[in-house]
This record gives sequence, structure tokens and C-alpha cells, in this order.
Amino acid sequence: MSDILSIKPSEDGPDWRRMGRAILFLTENYLDQPRLDDAAVAVGLSPFHFQRLFTRYVGVSPKSFVGHLTLSHAKQDLMQGASVLGAALEAGLSGPSRLHDLCLKIEAMTPGDYARGGAGVAIDYGFADCPFGVALIMATDKGVCGLAFGDEGENAAMLADMRARWPRAAYRENAARTDAIARQVFAQEEGELPLHLLGTPWQIKVWEALLAIPSGKVSTYRAIARQVGNARASRAVGTAVGRNPISWLIPCHRVLGSDGALHGYHWGLTRKRSMLALEAARATQPTSPRTSAMA
Repeated sequence: MSDILSIKPSEDGPDWRRMGRAILFLTENYLDQPRLDDAAVAVGLSPFHFQRLFTRYVGVSPKSFVGHLTLSHAKQDLMQGASVLGAALEAGLSGPSRLHDLCLKIEAMTPGDYARGGAGVAIDYGFADCPFGVALIMATDKGVCGLAFGDEGENAAMLADMRARWPRAAYRENAARTDAIARQVFAQEEGELPLHLLGTPWQIKVWEALLAIPSGKVSTYRAIARQVGNARASRAVGTAVGRNPISWLIPCHRVLGSDGALHGYHWGLTRKRSMLALEAARATQPTSPRTSAMA
């Protein structure tokens, strides 16, 4: 058995917290091409141990991750953004895999339920450490309805932000359930993961288009607008993208401006850059890091 496979994720999350800090450090300092030693010191590990943990938890080596932080792959793909999205939509939302073997099952709230502000809906919630900091996971009896990101110490603000979307829902903390969802999402466990979309019909239409953008690819607000039937609705599409309540799973981070630049992201541009770089790095892996050691 390889050294990587022998590393077991700890249940209380310190390794996830370290890897989240490592991703933040590399994303903020990639222009300086930080050395492995520099990143290891930043999270309090030896270079050897850091290399092993990062590859095991994040799915790619630190060097590969830094190599994709320039987003050159995204800019090169922009010319094909619309055609890639169109092909995925024609194939249906069960098309290109977004999170390895994770299969997403989509169900939308009725417009009437949404108009009532979530009244009569019970939402479980909990916090978990993840590659992008702290994740807030929310779920109804039908599936995941919220996935938000923040930094340590921001739990209350994150919860308040998400609760404001469904002010009349009943909220209850359920760490056991949300921890299981976090493992599926971030540890890339196989299985079906139902999503419960709480939004207006227009928002849901845009979010379904986001789901069709393959991992490692990008699109633009204009291309999304064309796909949902109104080429001049880029601004309205941008608003709907910004209201996406299930970040990462519904990949609003894969949408760029027409000029290829990163624009506003509700959870911060540094986090958006990290997400794109991680997906691009994973897409270029010749073999799974779960079955082979990284040099």
C-alpha cells in the first residue's frame, strides 16, 4: 500500500483545516511561485508530510495546483465555451461528471413554495472543514439546498446570509447529516447526492445551465444567456449566478466575463480562483492520486 493510501482523514478536521490554509496560501502567492518548503512552513508541516497530505486530501500535488493558478486554461477554452455548454445541455444534465463519481439528482421547489419564503420547509445545517475553508452545508428532506463558504470565525455570518434566502423555513443543526454530505462532496465518495433547488423559475433555469458546464471547462455570462433563450440577458444571468445557493456543486465559479477575467464571486475571488485551478489540475491528472504516489 502506498504512503498516500495509508493516510486517513481525521474525524475532527485539523488536516482539512491545514489543507484549506494551504490552498489559500498558494492561491494568494502563486505569482511568486512558492516552493514546497514555503507552503509547508505556512501550515506547520514538514515538506514531505505536507506533500503527502495535500495530494491525499486535495487530489493533486501542490506543484500541479500552483501550475494551474494562472487560469490560462480558462482563457484558452473561452472560444469554445458556448459549444461545450450546448453539447452538454443536449446530452442532458446527467452528462459530464462534475465531481468524479458523484451523481447529482435534481429536484426544484415549486414557485408557490419559494414565494412563501420557505414556510413549511425544515432545513438541517452544519459546518465542516473543506479545501476552501469552512463550508456551511444545508439540506431539506429532499436534498442539499445550500453550500456556502467562508473562513474560520465567519460561521454566524455565513448562516445569517443563507437563512435570509428562506426566512420562514425552520432551521435545525444536524452535524451527523451534514458531515456525511461533506464527505461525499469533498472526500469524493461515490454515490447519488440529491439537490433541492430553492429559487425562482428563472434562477433555476440558469442554475441548470451551470450544471451542464463540465469540470475543467468554463463558460461566460453571455454564453449562458444564449443557452437559456435570451442572448441579451447577460446581466440577469449574472444576478441569478450570484444567487446560486449551492456553490461548487452548482459550479457558478466556472462562469467568467466575456473578456476572460474573473468577476465577482459571492464567496471571494481568491476562492473562485482556487476552485478553477483545482478542477483544471485534476482534469490533467494521468492517474488517480488515490492509487499512486506523487513524486
